[in-house]
Amino acid sequence: MKYIVTGGAGFIGYRLISNLLVSGHSVIAIDNLCRGSLSNIAEFSGDPNFSFHQVNLDNYDELIDALPPFGNLYIDAVWHLAANSDIPAGVKDAAVDLRDTFMTTFNVLRYMQAAKIPELFFASTSAVYGDHGDNELTELTSPLRPISNYGAMKLASEAQICAACESFLRRALIFRFPNVVGTPATHGVIYDFVNKLKINPNELDVLGDGSQQKSYLHVSELVDAMQFLVENTNKKYDVFNIGPDQDSGVTVKFIAQTVLNIACPNAKIKYGLGSKGWVGDVPRFNYSIAKIRDLGWAPKMKSQQTIELAVREIFEELSR
Repeated sequence: MKYIVTGGAGFIGYRLISNLLVSGHSVIAIDNLCRGSLSNIAEFSGDPNFSFHQVNLDNYDELIDALPPFGNLYIDAVWHLAANSDIPAGVKDAAVDLRDTFMTTFNVLRYMQAAKIPELFFASTSAVYGDHGDNELTELTSPLRPISNYGAMKLASEAQICAACESFLRRALIFRFPNVVGTPATHGVIYDFVNKLKINPNELDVLGDGSQQKSYLHVSELVDAMQFLVENTNKKYDVFNIGPDQDSGVTVKFIAQTVLNIACPNAKIKYGLGSKGWVGDVPRFNYSIAKIRDLGWAPKMKSQQTIELAVREIFEELSR
C-alpha cells in the first residue's frame, strides 16, 4: 500500500510512519515543520519507500506543486494528522486554526478528489465535544459544542469529510484522540514542565490550580489503535474515540509532581488560579472507548502508567 501522511514530521506522524514502513508500505510524508522536525524522520531518509515534502497545506498550489502529477501517482489512502496543536494560540488568533486545522483538511480533500485517492484516516480530537463535565463522552454524545477554535475547526473538518464521503471518498475513518503523550515530544504539558524546570530548577509554574483531570494515551498505543481500526472496520464513514479504558484520568497536580520526582525533586510547585489552564481548556472529561473495545482493541496502560512512562521518556530526550 502507498500512503500520504500529513504532519509526518510530528511525534505521532513519526511513530505511524515507522510502523507503516516496517509493515512494508510506502509513505510520502508532508509537513510544514512548524511543530514537526526533520530530526524526527531522519532515520527514514535512506529508505526507498519513503519520501518527504515540506509543504504548507493551507496553500493548495504549493501542495500540488510538491507532489508528482496526478496521473503518475497512485495513492491508496491519506493519513491526515496535520493541524495546529497550540490551542491557546488559536484562541488568541482564530486565523491560526482556520489556516492550520481546517484549510489543511479542505485542501487535502480537494487534492484527494483530483488525484482519485479513495480513503482518508483523520486525526480528530475529544475537543469537538466541548465541556460536558463528568458525563461520559461516547461517539453519539450531543450536542457537540467545542469551546476552543481548535475543537471548532476539527469539528468543521469532520463535517467536510462526511460530505466528501457522499461525493467521492470510498471510506473515511475519524479518530477522536484524548491527550496523547510520548516521544519524540514537540509540545504538551510534560514537555512544557520539563523545559520550565530547565530554565528555573527551583520552581515550577503551573497554569490553573492543578485540579484539571484528563485521560492520557501513549503515542505507541494510539498508533496501534488507528492501525487496528483501519484493518478491522469497513463502514463508509465511521467515528471512534481512542483513549485509555474505563479510566477517570489524572490531574495536572499528579503530572506536575511526577515531573518533579524525576526531573527536580527539590523544586517547589506554584499553582495558578481556577480550574482551567487557558481559555478553551476543558478541565475534565470522561471518555468512553466501548466502541473500539467491542471490536477487540484496548490499551495496555491506564493514564497514570502512561504519564509515568512519558515523563521518563521526555526527560531523557530533553536531557541529551
